[in-house]
Amino acid sequence: MTATTSTSRPLRADAARNRARLLEVAYETFAAEGLAVPIDEIARRAGVGAGTVYRHFPTKEALFEAVIEDRVRGVVARARELMAADPGTALFEFMQELACAATADQGLLDAFEGYGVDVESAGRDAEGAFLGIVEELITAAQRAGTVRRDVGLAELKALMMVCKSARECGPGVADRVAAVITDGLRTSR
Repeated sequence: MTATTSTSRPLRADAARNRARLLEVAYETFAAEGLAVPIDEIARRAGVGAGTVYRHFPTKEALFEAVIEDRVRGVVARARELMAADPGTALFEFMQELACAATADQGLLDAFEGYGVDVESAGRDAEGAFLGIVEELITAAQRAGTVRRDVGLAELKALMMVCKSARECGPGVADRVAAVITDGLRTSR
């Protein structure tokens, strides 16, 4: 007879809420203040004890990984919502939302890199999941006839890098760059 581990059984509702709250607070805190913020402070801001944090995330690195994975899961879920609502406009809305979120997400990535965290290994499959949903968005929009056929994942990835770098040019620039990019993606009718 083997013992059941806490990772193999579903979380109780209160434990699931605590975990979700911890990930939300950790994301916001790391993005705004860097990764040097102590676990105890994240627990305090989330309204739980430090023991609760360590039950869910035995190390700070485990918390980092979970934050990245949770963020990507949220982005993928949002992309799926947009596609379900209107596949023809989902990519455009997604790009605009990414431009708005880029500052916080880049703050988080900067914090990880400044702390010496290898984002690629910490996020494991995060990039693959992200690029997979972006490819689905492109395909859905092309099927709907709203996105040019000569645009693929490589082009969109490059355009997202441009959009992300625009945040360094001042407030609102990333939003305007995203608008220019989405206009350029549209098919001419």
